[in-house]
This record gives sequence, structure tokens and C-alpha cells, in this order.
Amino acid sequence: MEPAWWHWVVFGLALGLAELAAASFFVIWFGLGALLVGVILLLAPGLGVSTQILLWTAASVAMTVLWFRVFRRDAARTRAGQADAALGEIGVLVRDVQLLGAESGRGEVRFQKPVMGSDVWPCVADEAIAAGGRVRVLAVDGQLLKVGKC
Repeated sequence: MEPAWWHWVVFGLALGLAELAAASFFVIWFGLGALLVGVILLLAPGLGVSTQILLWTAASVAMTVLWFRVFRRDAARTRAGQADAALGEIGVLVRDVQLLGAESGRGEVRFQKPVMGSDVWPCVADEAIAAGGRVRVLAVDGQLLKVGKC
């Protein structure tokens, strides 16, 4: 028994539902490949089982490669190289920095435009600075910005 066009459509929809349950954004391409084979069989019936499976495999692999190589090129980029761009930026403290003994105090700074992908960052300073004060980024230490008064 050869699969009919609607078998491929049901298979594609089942894979689409599996993608909704798994949320891996990988299974969807195989579901779309099955839907494509179903449409091709509807328009040009009579393809053999091996041709259908080969078509499904080729379409699924091609869509997966297109998505991850062409359309999602920026997914592998990190913001690690952007730390130097943050140096010298001026922001306003939204949570004041209070010193705790000899240690640096922690606060939170907001920038007018996003810096390294965010407009609000946790910060540390060597001096007490009240909320609303303007500060300049002196260094970037992981997820913390070291700031000083302007």
C-alpha cells in the first residue's frame, strides 16, 4: 500500500503538534517537509514510496539547513565583544549605590539607549551615589558595570 497525499498531510500536522509539545524548533521542518510531499502528491499522484521518502528527507534537510545556516546566522553571536563599546557611556542611577563598609556598593543604572543589549544594568561604585545621579561606565566586570560620578 502506497501512502496517499492525505497520509503525508496528517503526518506533517502530527509533527507540527509534536513541535508545539517539544518546543525544540527542529521537528517543525520535518513536519513542513511532510506537508510539502502531501501537496506534491496531490498535484502529481503516482510517485513511488521510495521517491516520496526521498523527497520528504531532502525537503526536511533543506529547510533545516536554510533555517539554521541562512536565516538564523546571528544566533551564535554573543555580546562579549561589545564590552568595550560600553566604556564611557553615561547613564542615570535608578537605585542608589550605598557603600557597605570598605566594599563597593551596588546599584542599578539606566541608559538612554541600550548598552550591550539592555537599557538597565546592575552596577557597582567605589563611592555612594544617590538615585537620579549621572554616572559614567568605567569598566565591565561580567554582568556588572563599574561606574563613577560624572
